[in-house]
Amino acid sequence: MTSVLQPGRGPIPAATYLPSTPEHVLWGRLPCAADEPVLTVEPGTSVTLDTVSHEGILEDQGRDPAAFFGRHGVAEVLEDAVALAGSAHPHRFGVDGPHVVSRPIAVHGARVGDLLAMTVLHTTPRVPYGVISNRHGKGALPGEHPRDGAPLFSTFAAVSDDGEHGLLPLTPGAPPTVRFPLRPFLGIMGVAVPGPDRPHSVPPGSHGGNLDINLLTTGATLYLPVQVDGGLAYVGDPHFAQGDGEVSLTAMEASLRATVRFDVVPRKDALARFGDLAGPLAETAEFLVPTGLDEDLDVAVADCVRAAVALLQARFGMDPSLAYAYLSAATDFRISQVVDVVKGVHATIRKADFGR
Repeated sequence: MTSVLQPGRGPIPAATYLPSTPEHVLWGRLPCAADEPVLTVEPGTSVTLDTVSHEGILEDQGRDPAAFFGRHGVAEVLEDAVALAGSAHPHRFGVDGPHVVSRPIAVHGARVGDLLAMTVLHTTPRVPYGVISNRHGKGALPGEHPRDGAPLFSTFAAVSDDGEHGLLPLTPGAPPTVRFPLRPFLGIMGVAVPGPDRPHSVPPGSHGGNLDINLLTTGATLYLPVQVDGGLAYVGDPHFAQGDGEVSLTAMEASLRATVRFDVVPRKDALARFGDLAGPLAETAEFLVPTGLDEDLDVAVADCVRAAVALLQARFGMDPSLAYAYLSAATDFRISQVVDVVKGVHATIRKADFGR
């Protein structure tokens, strides 16, 4: 079973390390231009960041992770989660978002108009358990779940002894017999927005943020248009697993230690490789992954299709009408999530189809 990775202990792959102790994180809000960077790094630098899941520390769960997880037989809880929950860190439940995110990292030379590239090099679970929650009025079925109008339903999800699967019971209180594969990723990866106001952590946007794209596992890169000089990048909302859609408000939320490389793609190179990006673009070994984001799912789908057509035109010189036809024949458009106010759609364009 996975051991507990307390702050500063265990494997730290990168030479630069950012813990998630209270002074190094924001809770419920994302960085803006007014925030001072907690680190400034050169392009190409890798940073190992500890992340803390919000599940188990929120006010409606008692803001006491030792007691919350202790009820499930957990003997060792993350010290940084306990410290944050017990601190005077400003968090307004029901006003701010739930997510814990790192304070921003500035990347030297990143300028407005460039792209900031964030490549996930490694993820390690910090604990051998997670939580899946639904809260009243939220999720894909807000009038139906939680049942009986309860304000909160949280289920504890264990990790298998081999560390490869999450475990759930078929009925409450029964032994866990349902197994599903773990694919750890960071639900929040983003850059700071202009101005003096920190945005809410829940809705994603052109800044990235709470994208919840489950393809952003080890080896994937997220490209984001730089909105503030230096980029001021951040991560958070760690997941052990999530299905496309994330219908029950959260997926298997659990703390990760992640190593991320930060690179800058100058505007000229970015235009040649991707066209004029208005929002996030992901890339994996197999796929190019343009996105669409809107409160209306139909609009999000349409925006994602437009982004995919523009990407094929810029990257491969493909005629827009033929690109549109190709996408219909060969590309899956997936619902990233439907629970974050702004809904997300992402396309999976196979690079091998273009000999790349």
